[in-house]
Parts: sequence; structure tokens; C-alpha cells
Amino acid sequence: TYGENIIEEPSAIAQRVGATLAINGDYYGFRSEGIVIRNGIAFRDEGARDGLALYSDGQLKVYAETATDAQQLVDDGVWQAWSFGPGLIIDGQIQDGIDDVEVDTNVGNHSIQGQQPRTGIAMIEPNHYLFVVVDGRAEGYSVGVTMSEFAELFAGLGAQVAYNLDGGGSSTMVYHNDLVNNPRGEGKERGTSDIIWTTGT
Repeated sequence: TYGENIIEEPSAIAQRVGATLAINGDYYGFRSEGIVIRNGIAFRDEGARDGLALYSDGQLKVYAETATDAQQLVDDGVWQAWSFGPGLIIDGQIQDGIDDVEVDTNVGNHSIQGQQPRTGIAMIEPNHYLFVVVDGRAEGYSVGVTMSEFAELFAGLGAQVAYNLDGGGSSTMVYHNDLVNNPRGEGKERGTSDIIWTTGT
């Protein structure tokens, strides 16, 4: 269900939809800006930042939300669009300035700099994707990664496109209904608006 501050733990959403593998998404319900498209339907059209578009042919592309609109994206074949960022890798190249990007400064939530827990999605080639979650904020276990370190991780895995999603305490990965990472260093999930998920073995 789409709406502001409608949240559920990622593992609960994953179980309900029958996901094999799931990560938290962009937490669209926390903000009023950004372009949000789900299953080919535009729910929000307030361009503000780097967006990520998944096309019906399996292409994953980072784009500037302020240079287009939701209807044009749908007309061009976009099936899903997420709004968080920044774009980490475009056309196989790590982007400059990604360690200085701020998100949601209007609500004081801009602590994405430095070493943090991270969630990201990437494409090696159409229909071949990477879901990566890095734990953090847990001394002796994992302090997290910077945005540049996150981009380098994706580059080392062969990503041609990579995009940062909501991180911090939201960073969660679920596989066959089991929580496989350690959110917040406590093994406790944070409720979120959405997940990105796949089915299969």
C-alpha cells in the first residue's frame, strides 16, 4: 500500500509477497520529494535528486529526476523508479563527489557521509543484478563504508550501474525469510515503506 509513513519490517513484507531475496528500498514514505514508480504506475512526481529507473527490458539506469517527469519515464518503459541516491557507478565509472552528497536536508536527515551501514543495487548487465548490504555502527563487527568505498565494492563485482538506497538503521537483507545481516548492530529490523525483491532459487 502506497502512503506516507506506512511501514512494515522488511522480513514481514518479504514473507507476505513470497520473496526469495529482499533488501530495503528507498523508504519513499519518509519524504515528500522524488519520483516514485511501482509496477509501471507513477505515485509521485516531485523530481529532486539522482533517481534509479528499472526498465521493462531489464536495463537499470541512473537519471536526473529534475530533467524529466514520471509520465515520460513510464512512457519510455520504466517499470520501477526509486528515489534516494546518489548514483555510484554510471557506464562502469565511479562518480565524482559522491562522498559529499546530502539527502533529505529538509528534514535534517543528511548523515549519509562517512562510514555508514549501506544498502545498494547494481546491474552487471540487463537482468543480472547485485543486491548489497553492508552493516555498520557496530565497533568490533563492522563500522560501515563510505560512499566511495561502497562504489568500489560494486565496481569490484563488475557493476556497470550502481545506486545507493536508504541505509543506516534501515539496511536489511532477507533470504528465504531469514534475516541475514545485523541491522543497527542489534539484529533488529526497522520498519520501512518498501523492499526490492526477487523470486527463484
